[in-house]
Amino acid sequence: MSYVRELFAENLKKNRKKRGISQEKLAEKTGVSTHYISMIEIARNFPKSEVIEHIANALNIEVHELFLAPHSPENELDKLHKSIIQEIKQTVSESIAISLESAFEKREKKQKT
Repeated sequence: MSYVRELFAENLKKNRKKRGISQEKLAEKTGVSTHYISMIEIARNFPKSEVIEHIANALNIEVHELFLAPHSPENELDKLHKSIIQEIKQTVSESIAISLESAFEKREKKQKT
């Protein structure tokens, strides 16, 4: 199998799942069969350019995103973005926990006096 076909298959499946779209729904939106989407995702078939455009539109992405290599700069930026978001969420959660703990301690001290 060709690298491009496998890369496309991987990116299609990843982007479809990321958006919570079933193969059936994607097939409906692109005007092809669910079986055909399945065959594309396992790299058995490769769609014509018109279908590629319909797939990208249905996934609300740019066509080139279906051809990005795993370690392309855009994918690395996406990973960095996710990592930063996760760190922010963790920091916020910890700050809230500390604030609540402090508030409870102050309340307990106040109640004891």
